[in-house]
Amino acid sequence: MNGSAGRRRIAAFGLRTRLVLAFLLVAVVSAGTTAALTFREARNAVLETAQDTAVASFREQVQQLGFSLPVEGGPSLQSVLRDIAGRGKPHPWVVFAEYGSMRVSSGTSPASTVITPELRRAAHRQPNGSFERVVKDGVPYLTIGMPAVFKIGVNGVLPSGLVLFAVMRMSDEQANVEALLTAARDGALPGLAIALVPALLSARSVLRPVRELRKAAGNMGSGRLDTRIQVRGSDELADLARTFNESAAELEHSVHELRQAEARARRFASDVSHELRTPLAGMLAVTELLDEDAGRLDPDTARAVRLISTETVKLAVLVEDLMEISRFDARAAELNTDDVDAAETIRKTLESRHWTDDRIRTDLPDGIRVRLDPRRFDIVVANLVGNALRHGGAPVTVRLRTQVRTDGGHMLVTEVEDSGPGIRDDVLPHIFDRFYKADAARTRSAGSGLGLAITQENVRLHGGTVRAANTPGGGALFTVEMPLYPRGTAR
Repeated sequence: MNGSAGRRRIAAFGLRTRLVLAFLLVAVVSAGTTAALTFREARNAVLETAQDTAVASFREQVQQLGFSLPVEGGPSLQSVLRDIAGRGKPHPWVVFAEYGSMRVSSGTSPASTVITPELRRAAHRQPNGSFERVVKDGVPYLTIGMPAVFKIGVNGVLPSGLVLFAVMRMSDEQANVEALLTAARDGALPGLAIALVPALLSARSVLRPVRELRKAAGNMGSGRLDTRIQVRGSDELADLARTFNESAAELEHSVHELRQAEARARRFASDVSHELRTPLAGMLAVTELLDEDAGRLDPDTARAVRLISTETVKLAVLVEDLMEISRFDARAAELNTDDVDAAETIRKTLESRHWTDDRIRTDLPDGIRVRLDPRRFDIVVANLVGNALRHGGAPVTVRLRTQVRTDGGHMLVTEVEDSGPGIRDDVLPHIFDRFYKADAARTRSAGSGLGLAITQENVRLHGGTVRAANTPGGGALFTVEMPLYPRGTAR
């Protein structure tokens, strides 16, 4: 379930999705940037137009204002302020006048809460006036401060102390700005929807050769080395397809040569083993006769006869092992299974090889029924026990038990443990290799060098596994796990 969930996550965030998202992200950034810049320029244009019109109109009204000092408040000044407010552009103003402590306005309130102290100070300092945009209770205002001055000479002015302020609501400009924002947003969304079409088309054009490459790689992984990809166009993906085809052709050629060489090597080993079998059978018969008469020969001759007999037996074992390996390589090995008692089968193996002395210890519970090939299981046990006696140390313990796998299957577990120094760490990965020797200087050994390899093949043929390890006490431990009833067999 975890694997299928992982594949669904990969599919959900696969290359196609990422390409479309990347394309849309670029479109979003582009559309957003364009809309933001357009909105900013339009907003500034709307606000600046209203602002410039209001400031210029108010400055003109104040410059045309006639007054005398000291300024007197009352209905006459309020009437003047209302007249100025009525001519306000682009929207009506509310005009306030401040002279010392006097406060008069064209509206109902003599003072304004919108005018800030900063604007008052700026209006007193600058003869041409000052303005400020203020938001009060969510409503935008344009406030303008303009001092009334007397002209002296050509360019000189003299402050009169009277300062007029105009306050203009900018609700219409705010509505226009909001309309611009809505238009920019509504224009960007259809653009993104339209951008999805070329994004899908682009992702499809990019992913088509990628999918073909994945399919071709899967076909090659399953053994179809003649798989090729159709090359389209002249872009980087086409170069990738051509490179894949060239690599596939080279791989197919190399694998074909390797298979031919492997087949020739297997055939050679099989033929040589088969041709040696007949003369070896005659040699074994002769050496048996010579062994019987060796006691009547002189010592040197007897020693030579026994040496020849021993080496002939080793050669016969090697030939038999080579023929067995050849059958595994040719996939000609078959199982002849039978329902047997596992403990009784192991005891027969030990008794037939006279391993019943104190060198062997057993823990073989009766009643474990298993379906296997007795001959091949005999080879497995004999090879492991013989290897333990030869290269490990006595006593050798043979244990038998069953266990249940995580998927509910029942396994037969056979363990062979010796009391020797164990297996070196650099040897463990190669312990089941053919003709592997732990000691490179040891060119001669009692076995053929194929015993553990044959053991592994026999275990695999049963659908099981064999592994080697070292025990905490220092000895080597070989563990064979085989299903009690292989798939396809009746219980």
